[in-house]
Amino acid sequence: MSSTNGNHSTSDYERKFADFIRMLAESKEQLVVIHHPEVIGDTYEEIVESLNRLADSEKQLAIVPRKERK
Repeated sequence: MSSTNGNHSTSDYERKFADFIRMLAESKEQLVVIHHPEVIGDTYEEIVESLNRLADSEKQLAIVPRKERK
């Protein structure tokens, strides 16, 4: 994953996670709930980038517990 600016974003990441990035920018909610942790990244670098962007947006993350997933 190559960096394109000082925020460690990449065009590949931004294309792959465009919906996640848009949701962080547009949502007024402070809590982001995801069903599976895989939705924030397939690789360590993607997960770290997603978590950094989540932190930058000043939102919190909740992951549905495995026993409650269908």
